[in-house]
Amino acid sequence: MIFALAGRRIDAPDAPEPRFPAANEKIVEEKIRDLFKKDKPQALVCSAACGSDLLALEVAAQLGIHCEIVLPFGPSFFRQESVADRPGDWGPRFDRIVADLEPLHQIIQLNLNPDAGEGAYVTANWAILDRAQSIAREKNLPLAAVIVWNGAPRGPEDVTAAFLHSAQSARLPILQIPTL
Repeated sequence: MIFALAGRRIDAPDAPEPRFPAANEKIVEEKIRDLFKKDKPQALVCSAACGSDLLALEVAAQLGIHCEIVLPFGPSFFRQESVADRPGDWGPRFDRIVADLEPLHQIIQLNLNPDAGEGAYVTANWAILDRAQSIAREKNLPLAAVIVWNGAPRGPEDVTAAFLHSAQSARLPILQIPTL
């Protein structure tokens, strides 16, 4: 099995509606670990934002699962915009993962225009699915999309919901892990 994963970031302190409260980090991490132990994926492809992505990457590393990261921008800009802008130790955790994967050439940087807004993240989601499909073909293994979220779109600009729709359009099996 190959996993393509996307999901919620940890909520900002002033989030009007909870989607992934920081207090749920350990619970979600355990749910990710349980899924990975049950399905035993050979590879994980995702981005590296605070919350779902970094938790999945950390669990995968602990379990010896091959990881590849897709970033819409270079690591330093991505870290600033999608990692270190939330409370917690996400920045150093991101740095460790990048330091481990960069020498192995397991980070794909799309170098998109930061002015593209949410569109850059949707494009990165498509690249995550494409790369995961390539690995699945190379290894002749099934592919599943893993969505780590609260189960409800936050509107038309919801990047996690867009990932879900792309995975559904590709007729992939969908595995969901709740953040609430």
